[in-house]
Amino acid sequence: MGYFDTLPKSFADVPFVDGQVDTPAFLEAAEGLVDLFDAINPLAFKPVKADMTGNIKKIRTKYLTNPAAYATLEQIVLSEVGAKDRSATQGLLWLKRGLEFTAKALRRNIDDAAEELSVSFTAAYGETLRQFHGMLVRPIFAMAMKACPYRKDFYANLGDDTVKVKTDLEKWLVGLEHIIASLNKFYDSGNYGKGL
Repeated sequence: MGYFDTLPKSFADVPFVDGQVDTPAFLEAAEGLVDLFDAINPLAFKPVKADMTGNIKKIRTKYLTNPAAYATLEQIVLSEVGAKDRSATQGLLWLKRGLEFTAKALRRNIDDAAEELSVSFTAAYGETLRQFHGMLVRPIFAMAMKACPYRKDFYANLGDDTVKVKTDLEKWLVGLEHIIASLNKFYDSGNYGKGL
């Protein structure tokens, strides 16, 4: 049994409701992604996991105050427009950034069978999160990238059946990329990340 068999929800199975991302399904899939870092390097990626988990909690806390009104991520963000407390909007913004970093790293790695994980994650960090991190956080991430396992070991950590792992990863990743693209477009459309 591989990593993708243990997920409570795959990003490929997160539904869209009238073009918007289903909140509970997304949160379930995001929690599963956090565990992916255990297959990379649980110690080195502990800060990444903690950050993502904290952001998931912010979104879930808001969702649980009114599940019917906050059935989609977009509804949560729209409910906080103009509000003093925009913690769920901020949590989703940072979670989205972390997911995009992970997605870009894995996409690079899948598309280039010769590239080591550390190279993929370092390049993805430069394209995504680095611009939002200050001088204190960047070295922590740089160390985490260097601590990535060898490519062959990472894929072995995801499961014994290499073909199945790659098929499952591709399907999961396409689902994640679709959600990220949708959320990026939404955030840009209303400039919802401004000031966060």
